[in-house]
Amino acid sequence: MLASEIDWEKAKGAVWRVHAKRLKPIIDFSAFPLERLLGIERQKAALVQNTEQFIAGEACNHVLLWGSRGTGKSSLIRALLNEYYASGLRVIEIPRENLSWLPEISDELRLLPYRFIIFCDDLSFESGESGYKGLKSIMEGSLETPPENIRVYATSNRRHLVPEYQSDNQQASVGSRGELHLSDSVEERISLADRFGLSLSFYSGNLDDYLTLVESYFAGYQGDWQALMQEARQFAQARASYSGRTAQQFFNFKGKLN
Repeated sequence: MLASEIDWEKAKGAVWRVHAKRLKPIIDFSAFPLERLLGIERQKAALVQNTEQFIAGEACNHVLLWGSRGTGKSSLIRALLNEYYASGLRVIEIPRENLSWLPEISDELRLLPYRFIIFCDDLSFESGESGYKGLKSIMEGSLETPPENIRVYATSNRRHLVPEYQSDNQQASVGSRGELHLSDSVEERISLADRFGLSLSFYSGNLDDYLTLVESYFAGYQGDWQALMQEARQFAQARASYSGRTAQQFFNFKGKLN
C-alpha cells in the first residue's frame, strides 16, 4: 500500500512491512500518556516543545534520543502520537534496513495535509553500511528541498549512531598548524548524527527513581506497600536494572493488584 492510499484520517500511523515492501496503516494504538512517563522531565519538555513547533509549522529539528536501554525513549515518541494525533500528527515507523525507501515514501507524504514523524527505533549503523544515505536526503535534501511536513525522530543506544573504535583515533592526522583531522570515513559516519538538531540523552536511573515509577504503576494500591516495594527491589536486582522498562515489567509480573 502506498502512503497516498492510506486513509490518514483514520490511521494514526503506519509501519513498513519488510517482505511486502509496503506501509501497513495503524488503526488500533495504545501508549502511556505523557504525564505517566516519569523521571525524564527534561527530555520530555524539549521533545514536546519541538513537536509542537513542528505541528504549528514553525522552525523545528530532527531529534535523536540516545542512551541507556529501557529509559523511555521509544515510549516518549509513542506518547507524542497519542497526545497530538487530533492535531494532525502521524508517525511512520521504518526499520533501519529499509531506510533506502524513504525518498520514495517522502515524495507522497509531502503532498498530504498532515505532519509526519519518521520513527527509526534502535537506529545504528555498522562500519561499511550505506543505508543511512536515504535518511540523509530526507533530513537535508539535495537538489530538492526536504519535505516541510516530515521530521525524523530516532532512538539509539549510541550517541553517534555508529560503533567507535580505538583505530578511528589512529586514522586521525595533524595539520600544519596542529589542528586535528579525522579520516574521511570517520567524518562521514559521524556527520549523520550531526544532522539531528536536537540530541537528547537518557541515562539509567537509581533505585529511588525506579521505586517512584513502580509506585506510579500501582497508584491506588490498598495492600502491603512495604512488601510490594521489597519485591520490586528484588525483581530489579535480579535484572541488574532500575529502568522504567523494568518497572513496567514488574507491574506486568504482578498484575493489577489494586
